[in-house]
Amino acid sequence: MSAHADSRARVTLATLAAKRSAREPIVMVTAYDHPSAQIVEAAGVDVVLVGDSAAMTVLGYDSTVPVTIDEMLMLTTAVRRGLRSPLLVGDLPFGSYEASDEIAIATAQRFVKEAGCDLVKIERGGTTVDRARALVQAGVPVVGHVGLTPQTATALGGYRAQGRTAEAALTVIDDALALQAAGCSMLVVEAVPSEVTAALMPLLDIPVIGIGAGADADGQVLVFHDLLGLYDGGAAKFVKRYADLRAAAITGVEAYVAEVRAGVYPAAEHGYGMPTGEAARLVELLAER
Repeated sequence: MSAHADSRARVTLATLAAKRSAREPIVMVTAYDHPSAQIVEAAGVDVVLVGDSAAMTVLGYDSTVPVTIDEMLMLTTAVRRGLRSPLLVGDLPFGSYEASDEIAIATAQRFVKEAGCDLVKIERGGTTVDRARALVQAGVPVVGHVGLTPQTATALGGYRAQGRTAEAALTVIDDALALQAAGCSMLVVEAVPSEVTAALMPLLDIPVIGIGAGADADGQVLVFHDLLGLYDGGAAKFVKRYADLRAAAITGVEAYVAEVRAGVYPAAEHGYGMPTGEAARLVELLAER
């Protein structure tokens, strides 16, 4: 943990509101385990999302849909142990909140009590607005998510931008306004034209985090594995890679493989020795047997 991270004040919803008022960009990034949490903490981000994108980036599923509550809780708890300053948002996975308010509340309470989440995130408008309202009334802060919602990407025609016509843009805006009216503390807007975000911003009072939604949002979020080049899957148009750690990791492991096979590793400096006389004593003890 860096000295910078140790000195940072704890980020709160009031912190984010102040940043929004001051037009100071909010930085959100995903993390899925203790080491990645420590990295984003040290880097000074404001908000950490344990996204259900972990299904693909960490657990190897083909989409976000299969990931379970228990899998998400395990990952989120590990992230919580690595954070001090940022707000922690936990993604409620597909099938864990849609059926009823009671199920949604029970799931969200587990993320707060067991994993230490500050907020939970749910996707879509429609009936999700009712779930958001119920969660807020139960005392759980909620992050809404509109535009491209990966849990229902199949129904939306795949992983593609939403709101590209005026009518479709109105649907995105209406969903956002409904989620704000339901009491959401924050909103993620994903893969919509920048013009839609620009039209939406004056209508909202809560922080808006964009991902592929242009520069007008209050902040931005990217997936940890995408921005660091760790994920081998296809990257969306909005992803900017700030490092290529996958290539560096492969190079490192290849060097290790080569040295082991060549008998170069381990060298003497990588091992342990016995105190003077103990090796000879061991030989004597073995001989006595």
